[in-house]
Amino acid sequence: QVQLVESGGGLVQAGGSLRLSCAVSGRLSSTYAMGWFRQAPGKERKFVAAISWVGGSTYYEDSVKGRFTISRDNATNTVILQMDSLKPEDTAIYYCAEKKGSWWGSWGQGTQVTVSS
Repeated sequence: QVQLVESGGGLVQAGGSLRLSCAVSGRLSSTYAMGWFRQAPGKERKFVAAISWVGGSTYYEDSVKGRFTISRDNATNTVILQMDSLKPEDTAIYYCAEKKGSWWGSWGQGTQVTVSS
């Protein structure tokens, strides 16, 4: 079982930046990738970015490419989402998740990101 704890959310003006962190603990021997998802009010949870745990390959949803950067520190078991050039439409609760095989099975409690116009 893996435990995930997000931090770093908050209120920022459009064009600003935020850095989200996900502290990962537990058994990581079968972890394939780590990712970030977000859920805006009244909408479904959607994929934002992911990084493979071993090779470090990254993947992004089209609307965040060039603005968000995902990284991981295997030594400290931390996953970072650096968010730049934020837009009001980025407002959502952001969740960290762990992928084993093809299944996103472990989730954090989420952190609120609010971008004002």
